[in-house]
Amino acid sequence: MSDKPLRIIFMGTPEFAVPSLQILVENNFQVVAVITAPDKPQGRGRRITHSPVKAFALEHNIPILQPTNLKNPEFLNELQSYQADLQVVVAFRMLPEAVWNMPSIGTFNLHASYLPQYRGAAPINWAIINGETETGVTTFMIRHEIDTGNILFQKKEPIYPDDTAGTLYERLMKKGARLVLKTVTAISQNQYTPTPQENITDVKTAPKIHRETCKINWHQPAETIRNFVRGLAPYPSAWTELTLSSGEKKNCKIFSVTNTQQTNNTLALGEFTTDNKSFLQIKTQDYLLAVEELQLEGKRRMSIDEFLRGTTL
Repeated sequence: MSDKPLRIIFMGTPEFAVPSLQILVENNFQVVAVITAPDKPQGRGRRITHSPVKAFALEHNIPILQPTNLKNPEFLNELQSYQADLQVVVAFRMLPEAVWNMPSIGTFNLHASYLPQYRGAAPINWAIINGETETGVTTFMIRHEIDTGNILFQKKEPIYPDDTAGTLYERLMKKGARLVLKTVTAISQNQYTPTPQENITDVKTAPKIHRETCKINWHQPAETIRNFVRGLAPYPSAWTELTLSSGEKKNCKIFSVTNTQQTNNTLALGEFTTDNKSFLQIKTQDYLLAVEELQLEGKRRMSIDEFLRGTTL
């Protein structure tokens, strides 16, 4: 490697990617351009909104590319003009080979799991949903098959019993940024050895989560459902259908539940008991789950006592 500074292109869109970009800038690495998603309308007013990565790049006068088609020849020519040595990808979309194979060193990705476990779009959610007690972050070189490239560096992170996808996201976002800095530093000093991922048979995957994925199955054990709820909290959130005292059925997001370790043999699975003042407990395969935070469709998120003050079940 020459003494010439690395020319880096950073690719990312959401909040999760910002600390990784920030740590590179703060450590004086030469980020010659940022690639992020096109601006899009958001909220009730449909205001055109920048991605968090674009907002950071604007503040730091970094050139920004926002292609709609990563295979477009004009975009590829523009990308080539930056003559990047290395591309760093954090929470971006899948790249065609023409993009990831362009830099002389290549392109590495930060993934929010301890690979090879939890390859896919939603590793943070699925690790909690499946009741794992440990996960991590990994940097690896991109190749054709998704999340299978040679590993550069990894760092483990515990999953605590009351972690949600939100709390784990925050820690992995920061830990991931430090790992990105470690990786770029090692590459700049030519002190790294890409290592093939372990070839194991019990690899758990992390597929994209859809709305139907988030529906609670009350036929499962209470602890399985508790993990499911916290693995989807605060977003995209687990949901169920609640029947109000009027007989009307409404969808309801559930953000937090507690396993009461209590049973009730008079309720059917998915039925609830409540005093309409302070508690709402739902029957599962084994124990009652107490709902702590929820959001009825058309309403805001509330604690259970606040919810019951305004809603009769």
